[in-house]
Amino acid sequence: MFKKITLFIVFFVLFVATSWAANGRFTLVIDAGHGGHDAGALGAISKEKDINLNVALAFGRYVEQNLPDVQVIYTRKTDVFIPLHQRADIANKAKADLFISVHTNSVVPGHYAKGFQVYTLGMHRAKDNLDVAMRENSVISMEKGYQQTYQGFDPKSSESYIMFEFMQNSNMEKSVELARLI
Repeated sequence: MFKKITLFIVFFVLFVATSWAANGRFTLVIDAGHGGHDAGALGAISKEKDINLNVALAFGRYVEQNLPDVQVIYTRKTDVFIPLHQRADIANKAKADLFISVHTNSVVPGHYAKGFQVYTLGMHRAKDNLDVAMRENSVISMEKGYQQTYQGFDPKSSESYIMFEFMQNSNMEKSVELARLI
């Protein structure tokens, strides 16, 4: 299953790389979600942060070995906590063509999950999407001085997410196009 996911993502990145950055090198930033003191979802025998890191590193190695025109940049390569704003800074400084943040969901015992979930900025059309965004971004409150860093953003306030939605509309169209392809 892992190989199928990796192959799908690699072919997908290849498609995006050739169609969006035909003139020059394509830059892909891979973010292994969570890390350090932020474990993410907890399974019976695993932590989301560890699974995310393993998938991100394996995926990045595969891209590096098979797609020489794609420059791969990682937000983290070890089990460290990287504040969300630094993850965005890494992508922005690299002038990333594509930012992929790897996350894994927990599952109720006795059930299984397969497939992908894709979220793009601004997809707050349904309460479920807002709940996911709030849950994933609740880690912001673990950062020192987050009120100043995020200019008053409150990870527990739906109003803050609505304000973020207005700010990110410049990337919305490409994000939705990419999500539709998956």
